[in-house]
Amino acid sequence: MKTTEFIDILFVEDSELDAELTLIALREENLANNVIWLKDGAQALDFIFAEGEYSHRNIETQPKLILLDLKMPKVGGIEVVQRIRSDERTKSIPIVIMTSSKEEKDVLDTYKLGINSYIVKPVDFDKFSKSVKEIGFYWLLMNQSPLPG
Repeated sequence: MKTTEFIDILFVEDSELDAELTLIALREENLANNVIWLKDGAQALDFIFAEGEYSHRNIETQPKLILLDLKMPKVGGIEVVQRIRSDERTKSIPIVIMTSSKEEKDVLDTYKLGINSYIVKPVDFDKFSKSVKEIGFYWLLMNQSPLPG
């Protein structure tokens, strides 16, 4: 696991295949140096709020971007977004939903909660890879974040 003191992307995805494809695409663009990959929403909340196994982490050091799946074990993506957006310390962290769900309810519910973008994962590897690269490039290099760092 990477150091948690400097992190660009918190990547929360339960599918090992989707995670590996995403990490490969980020590496190809040299955007994977400071990525933490977690496999469920409970781990993500522990990391973000410096609880549980991440209680040693400085809560003031937050990721520049959260890439978040919706359908995960333990705690789903919608619950993760609710908790992040309800806390003053974390509510300005950009959140991009990356999911296979095209359900209109999921899109509407997450935007109402304050996500920054909703991306439906393409099935085709090349399109998936291109999407991930564009997301990383935009949010890490082009976007002006309100967060320090």
